[in-house]
Amino acid sequence: MTMAHLTTHILDATAGTPAAGVSVTLTDAAGAVVATGDTDDDGRLALGPDVLPAGDYALRFATGTYFAGRSVATFYPRVEIAFTVEAAAHYHVPLLLSPFAYSTYRGS
Repeated sequence: MTMAHLTTHILDATAGTPAAGVSVTLTDAAGAVVATGDTDDDGRLALGPDVLPAGDYALRFATGTYFAGRSVATFYPRVEIAFTVEAAAHYHVPLLLSPFAYSTYRGS
C-alpha cells in the first residue's frame, strides 16, 4: 500500500504574514473527515495521520472565519483544494491567500 505525509503553509498576501489560526479540514474522496487542525503562528500545519494511503483528498481552509477575525471582507468563505496521493512521499500543499484571490501549488 502506498502511503504519504501531508503538510500545508498559508501566507496572507495582503498582510504579508503567515496566516495563523486558520482551521483546516482534510477529507477523503468520499467526503469523510480524515483530520482537522489549525495553522500555527508561522501559518504551518502537519495534518492527518503520519501517512496517507494512495487516493484522492481535499484540504478545506476556513478562510471566511480567518478574515472575519481581522475585520476584512472576503469573497471566499472557504477554499478547497483537491489533490491526489499517488506515491509514498511528503506532500506539501501551500496556500497564498488574499480576500479576493488565492493560489496553490505542489510544494516540497
